[in-house]
Amino acid sequence: MEHIQQLTKLIKEANKITFFTGAGMSTESGIPDWRSSNGLWTNNAELQDLISVSYFKSNPKDFWKPYKEIYNIKLLNNYEPNSGHQFITKLQEQGKDVTVITQNNDGLHTAAGTNKVFEVHGTLTNASCPKCKTIYDLDHINNNDIPRCIRINSKDEACNFVLRPDIVLFGDQIKYYNESLDSAYAADLFIVMGTSLEVGPINSIPQYIARTDIPMILINKDKTHFDDLFDICIYSGIGETLKEVEKGLRV
Repeated sequence: MEHIQQLTKLIKEANKITFFTGAGMSTESGIPDWRSSNGLWTNNAELQDLISVSYFKSNPKDFWKPYKEIYNIKLLNNYEPNSGHQFITKLQEQGKDVTVITQNNDGLHTAAGTNKVFEVHGTLTNASCPKCKTIYDLDHINNNDIPRCIRINSKDEACNFVLRPDIVLFGDQIKYYNESLDSAYAADLFIVMGTSLEVGPINSIPQYIARTDIPMILINKDKTHFDDLFDICIYSGIGETLKEVEKGLRV
């Protein structure tokens, strides 16, 4: 309880808060953790070959069937932001300058209404045309076995290129690394939630921030190899922890 009170005080005093979220944020909305001990990537390493940039480039049409199955794309519309996502948005609505760096690609931080979100591994909710860069939503992805670009070009013909999902595939570089690092350095408070920090290179950001005097908080169900970086570690679920923090913020 002491750590909850300390975190509540830090949030009250902070003007600019940067959150760093991982799979533990999404699992509270019912989305599987791909990298847990029972996770998809843990038990099926060969799937990484199918969800790679090299496979997409060489087999763009064949890519889409396993991609949709692996990520259960049709189920994405069933998932909703949870109390953790909503807590962050409420801080924004209360006037805090809030930024989210997320390893998740489900789009739920944006769906919850948070304005500044860096989806460093991309998003499952969109796909883009490799040629003309037109962006398509989840409905277009779901309604076509092999999603193609339907934009009409100057010759009055459909572009027709096979779309590429807007997630970071194996072999891609992550997105928004510099912007994420800048937002972390500019924060009054840095809060990491729901991640073991095992995935690089994005896990280097907490390591950099630990060299500053910015207060760092970890909320995670399990201990990590990086716990000594943090000023406070709370080993609990995100929703239940933030529910207690929210009570304290009302006082």
